[in-house]
Amino acid sequence: MRLATVRIDGGTRAAVGDESGWVLLDEPDAQELVVSEGWRERAEAALRHPAREDVDPAAFGVPVPRPAKVFCCGLNYRDHIVETGRAVPEYPTLFAKFADTLTGPVDEIVVRDTAKLDWEAELAVVVGSEVHRADKDEAAAAILGYAVSNDVSMRDWQQRTLQWLQGKAFDATTPIGPHLVTADAIDPKAGLRITCAVNGETLQDGNTRELVFDAADLVSYVSQITRLQPGDIILTGTPGGVALGMEDPRWLRDGDVVTTAIEGLGELRNTIRFA
Repeated sequence: MRLATVRIDGGTRAAVGDESGWVLLDEPDAQELVVSEGWRERAEAALRHPAREDVDPAAFGVPVPRPAKVFCCGLNYRDHIVETGRAVPEYPTLFAKFADTLTGPVDEIVVRDTAKLDWEAELAVVVGSEVHRADKDEAAAAILGYAVSNDVSMRDWQQRTLQWLQGKAFDATTPIGPHLVTADAIDPKAGLRITCAVNGETLQDGNTRELVFDAADLVSYVSQITRLQPGDIILTGTPGGVALGMEDPRWLRDGDVVTTAIEGLGELRNTIRFA
């Protein structure tokens, strides 16, 4: 099952879909949908209806637009760890984002005051039920689904100090979407190809089976720190191929088109603009 938030008539609507198209629901977004009683049964009933709508890719917004918490894991693909010269970590390397860092799957990413703008294709994990101090099985059961994301990073800001947050928390710079696929329909641990291309040139090409800490590992670990709620997001890290790892880095420039894709989850297509 696919869940999305669709921009329509000056507002937004939750939508449920499959390979045949989309059905719009009454809730204003997918996050509101999944906290409503009996949502899954209503969504499945909607998909049994033969009518479907084609949704313009530009109409998709952030699937869960109001996460209370956005956690990110750095250094989580072995090839990316190698290109940064680090050792494989014993524990997840965590940092946080804020809800207003998120932006839609085809929205322009507008930045300023950075000369080292980088791409980072990532698998996003969306929490579907309250989870606290969970073991790995409980954590896996709490996962609503998965989406494509890109942790667009201002490396010059990030490298000002040992703390990464200031290079990761610029407004509306983290695209996510175009929808999420529920956890019963896809398994990143089994291996999904993840890529990032700039102006059509593929620069990252990895596989989610190479994650050091998989989705359930991360949900379990973070839940030891804080109680996670429906709509909370965990970004799971990026594979090798980022500009930061290049001998002669090719930073993003005005007008560049960044295409981020994960097998079975869809793709993002965002244009970079410098203000």
